[in-house]
Amino acid sequence: MSEPIEAAPAGRGKRHGRAWRRSIPLVVAFLLLTYVGASVVSWQVERYAMRAYRVPSSGMEPTLHCARPAVGCEADTNDRVLVSRFDALWTPSRGDIVAFRTPPAAEAKCGTGGTFVKRIVGLPGERVQLRVERGAAFVYVDGRRLEEPYVEQDRRDSGPGASFTVPRGSYFVMGDNRSQSCDSRIFGPVPRESFVGPVVAVYWPVDRIGSA
Repeated sequence: MSEPIEAAPAGRGKRHGRAWRRSIPLVVAFLLLTYVGASVVSWQVERYAMRAYRVPSSGMEPTLHCARPAVGCEADTNDRVLVSRFDALWTPSRGDIVAFRTPPAAEAKCGTGGTFVKRIVGLPGERVQLRVERGAAFVYVDGRRLEEPYVEQDRRDSGPGASFTVPRGSYFVMGDNRSQSCDSRIFGPVPRESFVGPVVAVYWPVDRIGSA
């Protein structure tokens, strides 16, 4: 046989009600401070540690996706990437994917400027050559062919051949999707001071989360 539920004394219920009403401003203040704190932390992280970018074009396909129906894009959603801003702790290396502010020539020759994402293929002082072999252009650095497992055969450009000397303090960058990429072949090497930082990860969409 179940016990009857005991009603709370009227006075105690009123006291609890008044206590809860008094606690509402504290709860609101706590939530507000939490939101402001999270916003400040997020802003500081973006300002000093990481910066987020959206991949808008197909120059880095299939390493980094852009969204259809844009030309050459292969996904339904643009990849979003995190770029490290700890420049002082990073030495650019061949193979790094980097975000950089484009030189003035990019606006005129590529039809757009701003911030691009490409891969470093040539380092300061090196001789970068594009040699056409059997209808596909391959990269040679100081006379040696560069191994590029990240470039699919059918994404190589067909030429023309060319030769560049990378100035001191600058880097030669190219997209992984060579036939769709406007890069150092068009606007020249990129000065080190134009780098925003290395791309460290894809953070969106969910099924693409991981290192770039």
